[in-house]
Amino acid sequence: MTGYITASEAAKNWGISERRVQKLCEENRIPGVSKLSYMWLIPKDAKKPVDGRRKRKGGVVNE
Repeated sequence: MTGYITASEAAKNWGISERRVQKLCEENRIPGVSKLSYMWLIPKDAKKPVDGRRKRKGGVVNE
């Protein structure tokens, strides 16, 4: 399994929480992920998915 990293390693690389990486895996937002028992395996070359949440500008949600 040398071509994979864990959710914890991906979180550090991408600057987000491990829980967020796990949710992205559950939602199939990261191509090529596999789950081995309790652990998510993420391809080393996987890119961080785009955050689909809306951004705020001046405290107001853009529409």
